[in-house]
Amino acid sequence: MRIAVLYDPSDNLLPHGERRRKECPAVPVRRRKRERRSKLDREHVLDAIRANGHDPFFHELGGEQALFALPKSGAELVFNMTEAYEGDDLKEAHVAAFLDLLDLRYTGAGPYSLFLAQDKSLAKKLFNFHGIRTPNFATVTRGKVEHMDDLGFPLIVKPASEDGSVGIDAGAVVKTVRELMERVSWVQERFDCAALIEEYIEGREIYVGVLGNEKPEALPPVELDLSRLPKDMPRIAGREVKWDKGSEAYDVTRSEVAEGLTGDLKKRLQETALEVYDALKLRDYGRVDMRVTPKNEIFVIEANPNPWLAPEAELAIAAQNAGRDYEKLIGEIVTMAVARYF
Repeated sequence: MRIAVLYDPSDNLLPHGERRRKECPAVPVRRRKRERRSKLDREHVLDAIRANGHDPFFHELGGEQALFALPKSGAELVFNMTEAYEGDDLKEAHVAAFLDLLDLRYTGAGPYSLFLAQDKSLAKKLFNFHGIRTPNFATVTRGKVEHMDDLGFPLIVKPASEDGSVGIDAGAVVKTVRELMERVSWVQERFDCAALIEEYIEGREIYVGVLGNEKPEALPPVELDLSRLPKDMPRIAGREVKWDKGSEAYDVTRSEVAEGLTGDLKKRLQETALEVYDALKLRDYGRVDMRVTPKNEIFVIEANPNPWLAPEAELAIAAQNAGRDYEKLIGEIVTMAVARYF
């Protein structure tokens, strides 16, 4: 099968999410660290597709001409790895919608799911409707409160429409009204979007990957171990953990299969991930990010459609633990996507 590996040229160059809308205030550029990513994820994916007996090729989505060239490329399937369009990560869902308009088959989530997952406040309202536990929250836009639960400090403040830890660092966790007001103002001025205010959940950072469509499968839980962070830092997966190479926070954290989970807790984590996957109508593959408290309470933080697919990513770690090597994981994603169109 001829498969186009579709990507935006800004992918793999900037930290996920720091691609911004042109009208927004400038955000400092932080290059992805080559030491952590010696080979781009799209290169790994293309090699794995080829190992599964297909004929893959790269298609860079570098503007309007590249859009119109896609239906003429001869692709029988598009492996959609775009996280943005022309550097704008808020247009990720638009790419999927364009593929739908062209009647092109593609992997991963559709525009509806991508939009819901990117709007964190809307996704959390949906979780509440379905009885999926998520931290109490509020959303604030230019002083207007759009949603408000009863909140107790400490709180974490983040942009409501970003991902990849954009806008989240040690200062995102606030303990006083003054700190809260200052952080909300900073988020709104820096990112020109609503501020999402959540109750901070102390506990373990757990990710559960899901594969499949009609009968999706929850993979073994993976933990981002934050226990060795400096004592003065909150236990969150902020910018320091993900992007500040050379910092203590960067060097002492890693993702690995979660240890020490009881059978009941593991089952509940996987069931919760499946509920989120269904609520957001995710397809083929996805990842659900959760917090587990010392009392084994589970809180869903967010869902990630089309998550990072490098061999060292959490989804690949979980798949490996479930008996799938990297090539098999990518091959299954291709097979599941094709099956949806027949």
